[in-house]
Amino acid sequence: MKLVRFRNRAGVPAAGIVVDDGIVEIGLHLPSAPLDTPRLIADWPQWSSRLAALADMAPDHAIGAVELLTPSPEPEKILCLGLNYRDHAEEVGLPLPEAQLWFSKTNNTLSAHARPIMQPLVSQQLDHEAELVVVIGKTCRHVAREAVDDVIFGYAVGHDVSVRDCQMATSQFLLGKCFDGHAPVGPWIVTADEFRPAAQRIRCIVNGEVRQDSNIGNMVFGIYAMIEHISRFMTLKPGDLVFTGTPAGVGMGAKPPRWLLPGDRVRIEIEGIGSIENHVVPEAELM
Repeated sequence: MKLVRFRNRAGVPAAGIVVDDGIVEIGLHLPSAPLDTPRLIADWPQWSSRLAALADMAPDHAIGAVELLTPSPEPEKILCLGLNYRDHAEEVGLPLPEAQLWFSKTNNTLSAHARPIMQPLVSQQLDHEAELVVVIGKTCRHVAREAVDDVIFGYAVGHDVSVRDCQMATSQFLLGKCFDGHAPVGPWIVTADEFRPAAQRIRCIVNGEVRQDSNIGNMVFGIYAMIEHISRFMTLKPGDLVFTGTPAGVGMGAKPPRWLLPGDRVRIEIEGIGSIENHVVPEAELM
């Protein structure tokens, strides 16, 4: 099932189920269901069978006629794993990590399909990172590897936009990773029963040119290892997002580097999930 969040005809955020090229609006057919996706995710066992029945209905909206929103708004945590693809570590000249390298993004970074990516005033070293995003489905801590499937709700396409000089200025990545709108996620969440991470293709395409082209089987630390590890340190909550790393082909790895520029259109796609596309604009246009 594909769970989507969008702005409905009344102009308010709504949850829906993607059916072919359309959306069935959950609130129109199940008015007692939670209208926000974090609560819907948390209460999924109660609603999943009734929501599955909506997939047989005619859509209420065409996907192209609505504004798609980030599918998990205001997660408690946005956690990110760095250097998690073998080919990416090689292109930037770093050894494969022996331990998982975690950092975080803040909620102001969340964005959605078709929203602008800001080139900040303080830097021109704007870079792209195509990523698979894991969406947590249950409150959990100390998750055993064999139990990870039970706590994952689903998966989405993510773009970990990075401002490289700010990221590399210190040993902490935070400032270079947390500009407004620098974490587009979407276009929807594919539930875990319909997407099993294996070797699905992941790509980043800038202005029609393929920049990143790999598969998620090239991760250094797999998803089970990630969730097992990070849950030792903190409680994960429904709707939390886990960015799982990016493959080779980032702008920083090119010689000379190839930074994103205003006017660029960046498409991130993952086989079996879908794609998001965003355009770069200078910060001054958003002020």
